[in-house]
Amino acid sequence: MTPAGGPRSASGAADTIKATGLDAIRHMDYVVIFARDLPAMRHFYETVMRFPIYHEKFPRWIEYRVGASLLALTQKGVMFDDPGPPQGVAALQLAFRVAPEEVNTCFAQLKTAGVVIVAEPTDQPWGHRTLFCRDPDGNIIEIYADL
Repeated sequence: MTPAGGPRSASGAADTIKATGLDAIRHMDYVVIFARDLPAMRHFYETVMRFPIYHEKFPRWIEYRVGASLLALTQKGVMFDDPGPPQGVAALQLAFRVAPEEVNTCFAQLKTAGVVIVAEPTDQPWGHRTLFCRDPDGNIIEIYADL
């Protein structure tokens, strides 16, 4: 790997730096949500968000393909049994990118599906058009576009 602007040899050629261990991480492969209400979450991500099932490993582990990543739903106790966050408190925020003209379309579809909208489509000063809603467990879902 040769980082832009990285070290150069006396001849001006870029030195090759080999990333190892934690420095070699270059991609987030999947995110796991420990669902409080797995049937409701499954309905939301399959029916409302329309994410295709990638694998259903067993009834308490469902993976959805979202672009190059996977979003997995499971319940606590499958691998870990930590206490969950209090009811009504977001455990995480997921952001999904769409084309600018799609933000309003997503808003209309979510509203029609009865999804709790946190913030309607808004052009943000940091260069995104955003829409925020909640999934059935109360997690924040951001749908955004680069402006």
